[in-house]
Amino acid sequence: MGSYRMCLCFTRKFKVTEAEPPSFVKDSFSLYSQDGSSMSPSELRLFLQEVQGWQGSDSDALSILDQFLRQRHHHFPRFTRTPPTLTLDDFHHLLFSPDFNPPIESQVHQDMRSPLSHYFIFTGHNSYLTGNQLSSDCSDVPIIKALQRGVRVIELDIWPNPSKDDIHVLHGRTLTTPVELVKCLRSIKEYAFHASPYPVIITLEDHLTADLQEKVAQMLTQTFGDLLYYPEAELKEFPSPEELKYRVLISTKPPKEYLEAKNGKPDSSLSQKGKDSDEDVWGREPTSAITADSTDQREGEKVDGETNETNEDDAEERDECETELCLPGGPIYKRLITIHAGKPKGGLEMALKVEVDKVRRLSLSEQELKKAAESHSIEIVRFRRAYSANTCHCLH
Repeated sequence: MGSYRMCLCFTRKFKVTEAEPPSFVKDSFSLYSQDGSSMSPSELRLFLQEVQGWQGSDSDALSILDQFLRQRHHHFPRFTRTPPTLTLDDFHHLLFSPDFNPPIESQVHQDMRSPLSHYFIFTGHNSYLTGNQLSSDCSDVPIIKALQRGVRVIELDIWPNPSKDDIHVLHGRTLTTPVELVKCLRSIKEYAFHASPYPVIITLEDHLTADLQEKVAQMLTQTFGDLLYYPEAELKEFPSPEELKYRVLISTKPPKEYLEAKNGKPDSSLSQKGKDSDEDVWGREPTSAITADSTDQREGEKVDGETNETNEDDAEERDECETELCLPGGPIYKRLITIHAGKPKGGLEMALKVEVDKVRRLSLSEQELKKAAESHSIEIVRFRRAYSANTCHCLH
């Protein structure tokens, strides 16, 4: 049960829910537990030997069980007359514990020469928060810990500081205390490749004015130098993880100010209106990301109701942003964005449209992705076939 104070006057409690053990875990527990409610050290030893090929004695199993229970329950007594036992939930957590039951293959053994989007990626969300999303401190410490665990995608929400002359990282419109962007970037550089040589992607939730975007570009180039990967032209296909070893990539939505540049009417408030810049209209918390790496042809098919409006808008934006009409400092910021995010016009059908020779990222909450799978199943299959997926834990 977690709790924190709301408006300094009352405490709100939230029950922490855990995933139910899958059926194969329940079946194993029932098979090796005599009474069906608890597993003794000898029963655990039998399971480990017959299922996992482990070689050890009852005393070894007792030692593992004792250490695990003390770590999981914290106040578990160290010395008791009765041997400790595992409940079904304990057994479930033991099987998925990286400390007590690590993967058999601890080293990367897959072919890492396919495009980056063909792999699942160990992704962080609100990587800078030390606690809850409403009132906790923001710090580079959670970022460091995430990178040490092998996380490859770090998300930073960037906002102007109170004096509008620097950049803070914080969860916007909440009571979270900020941390300086440059401090986070320096920590990312220091710890990016401690656990893995494969690329680190920094996802920026951008709420900045054009001049501060220019400052971010300076921070990125000065901090990462040659580690920063940004191609001269817009990507048509992702390089492979092998090619991107020890590189840092930036992912965010291209600045809206570019659209105002042609008329000479830059609107500094554009990037701070409404929802977070990288949150799509179909979900407020982008926990599942589909990264587009367009290598397949469209094959001429069209989803009902599709038009060329989005393609024309994108082309117009690219043309404008390649001219001298762009805002001062803007072009270098946009050029550093390797993986483009955004909210295509036309709703979910247009967002799932497969575009040839275009790399982009679509973020949906898990709930919205589930709803979309029910109403747009064919489009999602086509999108993922062409672009592949980027949702959780493989590239690390």
